[in-house]
Amino acid sequence: MKQFLASDIKEIVDRLGDDTKRLAGQSVLISGGHGFLGRYLVLTLAYLNEHVLKRPCRLLVIDNHVTSALPHFSRAWRKGYHFIRHDLTTPLTLREPVDYIVHAAGIASPYYYRKYPLETLEVATRGTKHLLELARERRVKGFLFFSSSEIYGNPDAKHVPTPESYNGNVSCLGPRACYDESKRLGETLCVIFHGQFGVPATMVRPFNVYGPGMSETDYRVIPNFASRIVGHRPLHVYGTGRQTRTFCYITDAMVGFFKALLNGTRGQAYNIGNPTPELSMLEFAQIFQRVAGRKLPIEVIEYPDAYPSDEPQRRCPEISKATRHLGYHPAVGLPEGLGRFMRWAKRVYTGSPF
Repeated sequence: MKQFLASDIKEIVDRLGDDTKRLAGQSVLISGGHGFLGRYLVLTLAYLNEHVLKRPCRLLVIDNHVTSALPHFSRAWRKGYHFIRHDLTTPLTLREPVDYIVHAAGIASPYYYRKYPLETLEVATRGTKHLLELARERRVKGFLFFSSSEIYGNPDAKHVPTPESYNGNVSCLGPRACYDESKRLGETLCVIFHGQFGVPATMVRPFNVYGPGMSETDYRVIPNFASRIVGHRPLHVYGTGRQTRTFCYITDAMVGFFKALLNGTRGQAYNIGNPTPELSMLEFAQIFQRVAGRKLPIEVIEYPDAYPSDEPQRRCPEISKATRHLGYHPAVGLPEGLGRFMRWAKRVYTGSPF
């Protein structure tokens, strides 16, 4: 638990309320359960087992550790937890019952999907198909696919904030295509299995989720800035610095994910993120410094060779669909979320160059 804030896990459970009671006595399979988002899913369910559910749920956690590692969960948090090391690009054979499947496995950091393009593509396509086939066989009660806000590509200004109905502006030939296009195909597979076989599949499209537990070598902007602040090094902003983003704190995102799994309309996709504030990377760097309480130079640099340069110029979610269908409302503002993250990062990050 030292890699996370215990108060965040409790906050997630408290905000979910009675919805969680439907998980009592159920078997939940989580792929990518040792990644950033996956570990929060696991710890939330483990907290429910320890403090809320009269009949604990059973956790089946799958990961191949391409970009993750075996976490150090305490014995109390491992109640009902069973780990299976497996590469989802090959079929999965299970004897255990399965009631819910959450497919969170994937390579989300641009640095890593540039490094592992085939693995990135295959886990979102072949891996998704294998889990959908398992869901069909076991007649699960819910299947949640983690897609991405990157399926929208580089939206034009009239589609920002971006609704789920926007079809996207994605290059199938660009350096991000292995991630963008495979997530799009993963959603298509979910819709086909729902329509053809009745698999209760729902998709979520996370927008820039951050929080304690992000690896210092994740290479995305928030852990990158945090590591440099801890190490007293200049903040590096790629490209022009005018590209904009919004950021969603992990507790808000997890509430949205669980609500989509339990209450989402099957065959539908939901944006999960925080639509405000939309900031340029230069503005964000300045806010980050103020929250961290440490002013360092900000340097605008070219994209490193290992980082794909064709990033979207704007990314901001339209969340009215998630609000209507799921009762989803982000509650943690950017200063509060960054403050929580930096208090954790200052204890955990080394600040060393990597």
